[in-house]
Formats: sequence, C-alpha cells, structure tokens
Amino acid sequence: MSGSDNRPMTVSEKIFSKASGTPVKAGDFVLANIDLAMTHDITGPLAVQGFYEIMRDEEDKKVWDPSKIVIIFDHQVPADSINAAQNHIMLRKFAKEQGILNYDVYEGVCHQVLPEKGHVKPGDLIVGSDSHTCAYGSLGAFSTGIGSTDMAAVFATGKLWFRVPETFRFEVEGKLPERVYSKDLILHLIGDVGVEGVRYMAAEYAGSTIRSLSIPERMTMSNMAIEMGGKAGIIEADEVTEAYLKERIPGFKLDPYWKSDEGAKYLDIRYYDVSDLEPQVACPHNVDNVKSVSEVEGTKLDQIFMGSCTNGRFEDIKIMADIMGDEPVAKDLRLLVVPASKTEYMKLLKAGYIEKLVNAGAIVEAPCCGPCMGGSFGLLGPGEVGLATSNRNFKGREGSAESFVYLSSPATAGASALTGEITDPRKV
Repeated sequence: MSGSDNRPMTVSEKIFSKASGTPVKAGDFVLANIDLAMTHDITGPLAVQGFYEIMRDEEDKKVWDPSKIVIIFDHQVPADSINAAQNHIMLRKFAKEQGILNYDVYEGVCHQVLPEKGHVKPGDLIVGSDSHTCAYGSLGAFSTGIGSTDMAAVFATGKLWFRVPETFRFEVEGKLPERVYSKDLILHLIGDVGVEGVRYMAAEYAGSTIRSLSIPERMTMSNMAIEMGGKAGIIEADEVTEAYLKERIPGFKLDPYWKSDEGAKYLDIRYYDVSDLEPQVACPHNVDNVKSVSEVEGTKLDQIFMGSCTNGRFEDIKIMADIMGDEPVAKDLRLLVVPASKTEYMKLLKAGYIEKLVNAGAIVEAPCCGPCMGGSFGLLGPGEVGLATSNRNFKGREGSAESFVYLSSPATAGASALTGEITDPRKV
C-alpha cells in the first residue's frame, strides 16, 4: 500500500500519512495526531504550566488522552536540589489529577524505560520533550523531540503541526570488526556528514550491517540521529523488532507495511562498508569531531562515565566489564557506572557485574541520567578530562565549561578504565 497516486513512500511518509489521515510526501505541512507523548522532570514543569495557560478558559482542564501520555523522572533523581524536589512534587500532583502514568525516581532513563515497558510500536508517531526522543526509531516508530510549549499543546489537543521531513538514507554493509560496535558506527556517520548534515531530515539506517544489530545496538544508532541534526533516526522493523516487542506487548504481531517502499524518494543516500572500521572517539567539543582511537590514544583521563540512554544497557556495561576482567580501575581514575533502567540494573546485579565493578573500584549508581546532562552528580571540574559513553561532549555538558569530554563505545571505555588513558580496546 502506497499513496493514493501509487507513489512509493518512505516509512516516515507512511507514518505521517497515517497520523494526518491523508497521503503525504516530504515537504508537506500536516496537522498530525500523536500516538504517544513523553515528558520528564526537567522539561515537564514548563509543559504543565503551558497546558494550564492554554486551558485557562476551559471548565474541564483535562489532557486530551491520559493513556497516551507518560511522565518519567530521570534527570535529577533522586532530587538533588530543593528546586528539583518541587518539580517532582508538581509533576506527581499533575499525573495523579490527570490519571497519567508516572514512572517515578526509581525506574530509569526515559528513552530506555518507554521501549522496555512496551510503549513504543512500529508506525507510531511519538513526541517527547527531550532531544533524544529519536531513540524510539530503533523500533520502527517516528519519534522526535519537541519543546515544552509544543508539549503543552499536545497535552491539550493530541495534535501537532509538522513539516514532513525528507529522508537521508544510510546504507551500511559489512561485518563490524572485533571490538567495534554500533557506537563506533554512529560516531563514524556523524563525523562523515557533520552536526548539521541531516538537519530536519529523517536519518534512515539500512543495509545488512544494520539488520544484524540487536535492539540495544539499534537504540544507540537512533538515539544519536539528533547529533547530526536529524528529526528522527529510524530503522525498519523486522523479525528482531518483533521478537523484542513480543516480550513486552501481549499479542504483538509485526505489520510489514511499516517499511520504505522500493523506489521511495530520498534526499540523499550514502553507502558505507564497515569491514575495516576502527573504534571511534568524538573529541572535544563537538560530536562530529571524530577520530580513530589510534589518533587519540594516550590522552590522560580523570573520569569515565559509563551509562546514559545511549549506552547504559546490560549489554553495554557487560562489554566494558568483560574487557576489564578481574583487573582494578586505574589509579587516580574515577569510573562511574549508571545503568539506564531498573530492569537493566537488576540484570547486571543478578549476573554479578555490579559486585565485580564495585570490587574493581567503580562507583555504581542507581538508574538515571547521571552526569550526562551536567546538572546532577559526577561532574567534571575545571581542566579535567572525561571519557563518556553518552551522546554529547559540548563545553560544560558534564560539568565545568573548562573541562574536556571525549565520547566512545563501551569497549573503549573498558580498555581505558584499566590504563587511565584513552586506549584501543583491540589491544587489551
């Protein structure tokens, strides 16, 4: 099934056609129905305030559909200031009054919790008041970040205006070499096209390499689409997606419609062979300042942050821990490990990895965003150098504006934890 004129469509065009109720093409402006809206403890309060301003003349100040809204506390949890505590109180009250599902301080990072709790399906149009909402594209949804005032409008109406984005397709072939992972791949793509290379486009990842990735690895790819300016980072749903969702959504069955048609129009297509790809590192202070690990080996580190919505899953932390083996964290290095959700934390706990990491000298925190946003704990001081498995390394992102943040895969983080400097994981 394609458009009414039998025109082949990208999966993004199909999703917006469903959401707007009419066949659309890239460049069209549409008023689209939202399938799911997410907000969290940082952006949520302003969205709630805006909602009540929109509804001030309405006798019944109710959101459009409480079953399609989720609130998650993850950025400042447990509350690290009086202001954060007040925000939590306000959002708990709003959720209770409106009948909205609220995942409180114990559950984890929004972009991990929503998929693992079965809130995301292929073909959905999802918005979140957080830029990394594009992570849900790993399951074949069109998901994108919006501002708090736009979220207020969604709370009130369940609709939002969009310009249907063009699609930039990345065709990736070849088997990733040993100790090279999807984080290395996405950093390589960002380094190639630049931070604005896919601005207001849907980044569509395809090819045999992408199909071979697990859902956790796909989440890493989709999560960082925003770092090249993407409106979304989408991967066509397949049997891997179906197996993941069957565990989370009773009776789920994959609809093969939610993929791009043969002959669909793309703004650009780039082809990559990753058979010889080296581990990649994004250097200060931009995510597209990407170099091979061999170019930055030996850079002394003060701290490693292992976690975030990009690489805080069981599989990621296991990679790091397995590379470390039974060796201790390097002297004068701080290793902070923050699982992305309670579910992932419990997997690590039951498998013995948390005990192993603590014994090695790491600090393991409860599930949350942690140092990623630079507003909670584990911040870098002036002049300090950090390596993180997260998604951004702008000035001041993880603490002082005079600190330096490098981004890497969990494997590079694990090797570097042993030496106290950026280290090629293939040499450990």
